[in-house]
Amino acid sequence: MRKPIIAVDMDDTICHLVKRAIYHNNNDFPTHLLRYEDMLDWDTDHLRHPNCTQEIFYGRPGLFEELEVFDEHVVGEMEKLHNAYDVIIVTAAQPKTVIEKWNWLQKHMPFIPIENFFPCKRKTLINYDLLIDDGVHNLVPALQEGRKVLCIPHPWNLKAREQYAFQLLTTWQGAKEQVDLILGG
Repeated sequence: MRKPIIAVDMDDTICHLVKRAIYHNNNDFPTHLLRYEDMLDWDTDHLRHPNCTQEIFYGRPGLFEELEVFDEHVVGEMEKLHNAYDVIIVTAAQPKTVIEKWNWLQKHMPFIPIENFFPCKRKTLINYDLLIDDGVHNLVPALQEGRKVLCIPHPWNLKAREQYAFQLLTTWQGAKEQVDLILGG
C-alpha cells in the first residue's frame, strides 16, 4: 500500500526567501526600503528600486543557501512527516539555484533523499495527496483539482485566503498532527 504523498514547497514555506531578499534589497538600495508587510502580490516591481530587477532581487549568488528555517519546529515536523508519509520537496528554481536549494535542504533536512527533490514550477504536473505551499498560483489550481492544501499565510496570499477556504499552517508546531487529520491518518 502506498503512503500518501505530501508535496512541500521550499521558499517561504520551510524557509524564508522574501524576508532575506528584502534584507539584501534594503542594504543595496537604501532609498527604496521594502517591508515584508508591503509584499501584497507576486509582482513587486513597483516597490523595488528601478535598478533592482527580479534577477537581482532573487538571483543573488548564494541567496538560497543562506535562508533561515521557517521556524524552530519545521525541521522536527518535516522529519515526522517524512517518517509517516512520502514527502517530496517541489520547488520552483532557476537552473543556477537548483544546487543552492539542494545544499540548503541537505544542511537542514538531510533525511530528505535526492529522489524526493523536484525542481518544478508547475506543481500541477506532480502527483500528490496534499500540497503545503504559500503560492496562490499553486494552491488555487490544486484546490480546483480537488486536492487537499495547506496554505502558509503571507501578505501576498491574503486576498486568496479571503476568497478560498484554504486550511492554514501558521506555524510548523503540530504540523504532523494537522496533516494526519487532513489525510485521515
